[in-house]
Amino acid sequence: QVQLVESGGGLVQAGGSLRLSCAASGLTFANYGMGWFRQAPGKERESVAAITWTGGNTYYADFVKGRFTISRDNTKNTVFLQMNSLKPEDRAIYYCAATSKSIRMYYRDIRTYDYWGQGTQVTVSL
Repeated sequence: QVQLVESGGGLVQAGGSLRLSCAASGLTFANYGMGWFRQAPGKERESVAAITWTGGNTYYADFVKGRFTISRDNTKNTVFLQMNSLKPEDRAIYYCAATSKSIRMYYRDIRTYDYWGQGTQVTVSL
């Protein structure tokens, strides 16, 4: 079956960096667009970034532009989220998701995605 396993979360001071990874198995990874979402306590899950099958196009939420970078390695079935200049408001559970559909128009919509990971906690202290 399809599995998406996130790692790399943790506790970091404001201004610090973390690199999240999401390892995929049970699917032909290169055929899937990938997204990162996050969910803070009491809030809805929101799109952070997304990347197309080949990695040729990336998309970002306005609140992470210039700070976060999404990338993928199709030889390792892994998608990454490099997070720099972290802020306390970035605190959330971060999820990766995979979709066989085109993400160009609907990458922000959780309904676009077929598979989800369990999430990894990111906490940013002052």
